[in-house]
Amino acid sequence: MIDLRRLHVLRAVAHYGTVTAAARALHFTTSAASQQIRQLARDLGVDLLEPQGRGVRLTPAAESLLAHADAIQARWEQAELDLRADHRDPAGPLRVSGLAVAASVLLAPMAARLQKRHPRLCVHIQELGVPESFDLLFEGEVDLAIVEATPRNPPLGDARFDQQPLLDDPFDLVVPEGHPLAGRERVELGDAARESWIAPVPESACRTHVMSACGKAGFSPDVIHHAVDWNVTAHLVANRLGVALIPRLAHLTPHLPIVRVRCTGNPHRKLLTCTRSGGRERPAIAAALGELHELAATAVA
Repeated sequence: MIDLRRLHVLRAVAHYGTVTAAARALHFTTSAASQQIRQLARDLGVDLLEPQGRGVRLTPAAESLLAHADAIQARWEQAELDLRADHRDPAGPLRVSGLAVAASVLLAPMAARLQKRHPRLCVHIQELGVPESFDLLFEGEVDLAIVEATPRNPPLGDARFDQQPLLDDPFDLVVPEGHPLAGRERVELGDAARESWIAPVPESACRTHVMSACGKAGFSPDVIHHAVDWNVTAHLVANRLGVALIPRLAHLTPHLPIVRVRCTGNPHRKLLTCTRSGGRERPAIAAALGELHELAATAVA
């Protein structure tokens, strides 16, 4: 019989990449996590980890075992749903997360609507980056997340997660008032190739999209300033320190001397809803998704 607690440790190693990181997430010591995996390997009579440089990697046997483990986790989600089939009204805690813009523009009004329509449901919102949302989904600490699609995300076919499109969030070119491009209805992004640029910080998920959009327009932007918050970016533009691509979903400080100009070619980022596999049919999550899709339909008009 497989000890499911030991199997969870192996899943954590696969998710976090190292035994040390997995142990930290599970509040184990590294030696205790290693012991759990060694005992699981002895129980099964196979090697689960093998040396790779200074670290370890999963063996083919471990990869095969994890495919079954992910299926088991999804079945547990379905089992919980079946056991609560007679209690279809959304109730209890619902833990949601999302990047800053999604938390303010989508998750906050979603929570307000759910409180009115389902008073027995209690929504808890966390503003989180993309990697943190996937980590907490994996750990069972978050039920539903809005994430930005990036090349670093788990693949859409990852059996642990159910990732579905929510909306496409277009980027506008933001320039100071009086700028030569400010009077255009639409602008070719290449027309701003020789400008000074303000871009997201290198570790930001959104930086990938900004740099990709400029690359598709045939240039690499001359990035002079970096910012985390879109309103900081807008203030830098307002002070004529450069131009920027800002997603339309971002609500900027009003009355700044800046102009949003729509771009030809529709550069955009994709926002996804993500749950653990098997969790999307839970009444609370289904109600939240319904509200989110209604809000998303008018969010970037």
